[in-house]
Amino acid sequence: MDLALQLVVNGLINGSHYALLGIGFGLIFATTKITHFAYGPLYTLAAYACWWAAARLGLPLAAAAAFGILAAAAAGVLSYRLLYRPFERRGSPNLVVLIASLGLFILLENLIGIVFGTDTKVLDVPAPVFLVGDVVFTGLQAAQVAALLVVGSLLALFLRRTEYGKAVLAMTDNAEMARIIGIDTVRVSTLVFALGSAIAAVAAILILMKDGATPYMGFSAVFMAFVAVVVGGIGSLRGAVAGGFALGMVENIGMWKIPTEWQSTISFVVLFLVLLLKPQGIFGRAAR
Repeated sequence: MDLALQLVVNGLINGSHYALLGIGFGLIFATTKITHFAYGPLYTLAAYACWWAAARLGLPLAAAAAFGILAAAAAGVLSYRLLYRPFERRGSPNLVVLIASLGLFILLENLIGIVFGTDTKVLDVPAPVFLVGDVVFTGLQAAQVAALLVVGSLLALFLRRTEYGKAVLAMTDNAEMARIIGIDTVRVSTLVFALGSAIAAVAAILILMKDGATPYMGFSAVFMAFVAVVVGGIGSLRGAVAGGFALGMVENIGMWKIPTEWQSTISFVVLFLVLLLKPQGIFGRAAR
């Protein structure tokens, strides 16, 4: 029973991480309909930017984290303006844009490895350990849960209370109609690429502090974000949160009976079953 409770808590912690990634990825996809697989290396870039600012420039941790978030947001804007926007202007098929995104993924991942090396970058961040009953967790793990709560709440307020937020929701519902009623869809798309990349950066910086950063960490991040969005329902941000928690719980509870090395396989199984049994996801709407 003690082990089961620990696995549930671990599932909530990992689920918070996946949900945060899913929110960023889902925000971009729901608004622009661009399958932004280069989200992965931008996540990695944020971790390396934070590490470089702290380890090389000697900035305080909070300032280094802010630098990493700003770097990811700027890279997100550039990826939209320089890569995706030209394809939008030409009316290119979604498959062409998807291939371009995969190309950017490969390019950025290798550039990060060339510039920073392939060794693991770590920051020496002291993390207190908490014991609640028989459950153990660290301060950084608690920060992952807190980050989801804070970021999710701020994003919800932004979407509901601001003009730009309402424009994002309008584009999510119907981009063509949003354009007809006078919304600057290019500006809104640029904004969501910045916001989505900044959200990914928060998750990446916490992983940097917890486990360290490698040039290849982006693949797992974008895959988990994609699975969370599909499981929760494409186009639904609350679905991305639900999908992230579902993935985290299934992965960790599965470890009760399945060897640890099979943990990553569980996400593939979850994705396959959802696509087979409920392709619209938990909160998605079935196509008519």
